[in-house]
Amino acid sequence: MSTSHAPIAERKIRFALIGCGRIASNHFDALARHADRAELVDVCDVEPTALAAAVQRTGAKGHASLQALLASTNADAVVLTTPSGLHPTQAIQVAAAGRHVVTEKPMATRWQDGLAMVQACDRAGVHLFVVKQNRRNATLKLLKEAVAGGRFGRIYMVSVNVFWSRPQSYYDSAAWRGTWEFDGGAFMNQASHYVDLLDWIVGPVESVMAYTGTLARNIEVEDTGVAALKWRNGAMGSINVTMLAHPKNFEGSITILGEHGTVRIGGVAVNEIQHWQFATPDPMDQQIANASYETTSVYGFGHPLYYDNVIRSLRGEADPETDGREGLKSLELLIAMYLSARDGKRVNLPLAY
Repeated sequence: MSTSHAPIAERKIRFALIGCGRIASNHFDALARHADRAELVDVCDVEPTALAAAVQRTGAKGHASLQALLASTNADAVVLTTPSGLHPTQAIQVAAAGRHVVTEKPMATRWQDGLAMVQACDRAGVHLFVVKQNRRNATLKLLKEAVAGGRFGRIYMVSVNVFWSRPQSYYDSAAWRGTWEFDGGAFMNQASHYVDLLDWIVGPVESVMAYTGTLARNIEVEDTGVAALKWRNGAMGSINVTMLAHPKNFEGSITILGEHGTVRIGGVAVNEIQHWQFATPDPMDQQIANASYETTSVYGFGHPLYYDNVIRSLRGEADPETDGREGLKSLELLIAMYLSARDGKRVNLPLAY
C-alpha cells in the first residue's frame, strides 16, 4: 500500500522496539548491522530486568510502557517483539501515533485481529511490515525461483516437517507461553514460518483438514499437529509439526515433487539442499552448493536481510516484501487449520472477510 509519509532519505531511519525478550536479540543484531542507515532510539519492556539489559546493550532510551514510549519517541517505526496476542492492540496504537509498524510473527492470533491491524495502518497511512525472515534464506529463495520459473512443471505433492523440541521449561519460562490468548500453539508460534512457505512457494491453498493435540506438555495449546492440504493448482500435501522431538530440534524441511523435478530442503531449519533434481539443467543449479549453510539457530540468519528491505522501503527505494496483506495469507492458513481441528471438518479458503 502507499503511505502518507514521505521517503526518509537525508538521515538514518529511527527504530523503537517493544518487548525485550528472546527474539529481540536478533533484531538488535540486525539493526546494528545496518548502523550506516538505521539506529535504535527507544526500547520498552514491562519487566525491569529485561529493559535494563536492553538499554545497556543498545544504548537506547528505556521505557516501561508503550504509552510512555509513544509520548516521547521520535522513531519512524516501532518494532513489536512482544507476545503474539499483544501485537494487534499495540500495532493499532502505534499506527494511530503515526509510526510505521514492524511486527514479529505471527502478526496476530485471531483472524479478525489481523484484519484490524491492516485496516488501522491503512487508515493512518503507515506501513505494516510482518517479519518473515526465513524467506530470505538462500535455500528457499532458490526453491521459490525454481517454482516460479516452472521448472517442476505441474506440482503433485508437497511435504513440510517441523520436528523440534520445546521442553516444559520453555513454556514455564513466561506466563504467556503456551496460552491461546497470547501465544498460540506449535502451528501458530513455532511453525508459522513453515506455514508461510505453503502459500508463498506453492501458491494459494484451496482447502485444509487438520488434527491437533497436546500430547506431552502442560499447556493450553497444541504441542503437535498435522494438516492435509489441497492447493488451487491441484497439488496435494501435508504439514507435520511437533515440539516433542527427542532430545533436541531434529528437522525443518520442505519437499516438493513435480512433473519434471524433485527437491528436498532439510536440516534443522530448511538450511540444507539435500536433493535437487530436474529434467532440464539450468544455470541456477550451480548455486546449490553455496546456498546451504550451517546454523545453530532455528531462526536462521534472515533478520538483517529482512531489515534491509524495511529500511529501503522507508527510504523510498523498494516496495515492502512482506506487508500486512502478505502476512494475512499465512494467518488465514493458520486459522483455517485451527478451525478444521476444532470442528473436525474441511475448511475451504479464502475465509469470510
